Amino acid sequence: MKATWDIFCSVVDNYGDIGVTWRLARQLVAEHGLAVRLWVDDLGAFVRLCPQAGAQAQWQIQQGVEVCWWRAEWQEVEPADVVIEAFACELPASYIAAMAQRVQKPLWLNLEYLSAEDWVEGCHGLPSLQSNGLSKFFFFPGFTAGSGGLLRERDLLAQRRAFQADSSAREVFLRSIGVTPLPGARLISLFAYENAALASWLDVLAADMQASQLLVPEGRVLADLQACLGCTAMRVGDVQQRGQLHIQVLPFIQQDQYDRLLWSCDFNAVRGEDSFVRAQWAGRPLLWHIYQQADNAHLEKLEAFLTLYKEGLSAAAQVALIDLWRAWNTAETVNESWQQLLHSWPEQCRHAEDWCLQRASQTDLAAALVLFYLNWL
Repeated sequence: MKATWDIFCSVVDNYGDIGVTWRLARQLVAEHGLAVRLWVDDLGAFVRLCPQAGAQAQWQIQQGVEVCWWRAEWQEVEPADVVIEAFACELPASYIAAMAQRVQKPLWLNLEYLSAEDWVEGCHGLPSLQSNGLSKFFFFPGFTAGSGGLLRERDLLAQRRAFQADSSAREVFLRSIGVTPLPGARLISLFAYENAALASWLDVLAADMQASQLLVPEGRVLADLQACLGCTAMRVGDVQQRGQLHIQVLPFIQQDQYDRLLWSCDFNAVRGEDSFVRAQWAGRPLLWHIYQQADNAHLEKLEAFLTLYKEGLSAAAQVALIDLWRAWNTAETVNESWQQLLHSWPEQCRHAEDWCLQRASQTDLAAALVLFYLNWL
């Protein structure tokens, strides 16, 4: 009998938490043949990622995953063999009590947020003994061999390479989301939080010798974009031109479509965790807008990633990359750092692909979780 898995997701902000757990649940089912229940406390957010889902359904099957509404009034269920508490959400007290009462205790995993900080390897896989006799293990996704790895479907890179090698597939996809590629234009995707640095980036793109086509999926950065352009409102499908810069607002798209958007673009500005990882699998230069934390704790995480990512770049390319990422994440102007990045553009492109292949040589997150469970038995 195959093991059962429960994944608990509390939607805290936007779609990062549900985005990661939905990808993970699907992969555990599709590639490892597991029985997975995904508990979500905000089905409205889930429906944005899976439009065919029911926003009021207590229970439903979507792509082989049993998706359950995690309601405030908890309904008693038999705990699974493996229980994943995603991103420090708190499990229902009665569910934890039921876990403790099982003869064969479940494997309880706290799936942590992604980080490149040095201490992650030392904490990954460590147990924490609970007062009820259960042990909870900390599982850290990461970029090094001593971490839990990154979410990556088995055939993802093969699909990406085939797509990027087929210019007609790229054009068909872009037209399917309402985009007509401009000949000779640099194609850029923008998915970010509110950012005061945006105005300076729009300025430098508008004044560039080469045209840029900026594709902006619906999201929080739209308000800043409207302010920069002096628009009262920008809606899906709206197109604005400012000098050499052409801007188009895209609809909120599903995860598989977003992957193809990243694959289609020459440069991807992304945010949070899920889109950040997917941009790395695209093998293209990227810019990360990290989620802001109190006391600027997020900047330490940013620097930790940059320390890893910059390796292999020339000194000048490293400076350009670091200056751009720091400016973007501290609301400073990016005019100069963007131009510096363009001077090392071929090197940045090669490096992005090399980085992708290096991460792909490591065990992916879903496979690492399954292996951890098998070794724990």
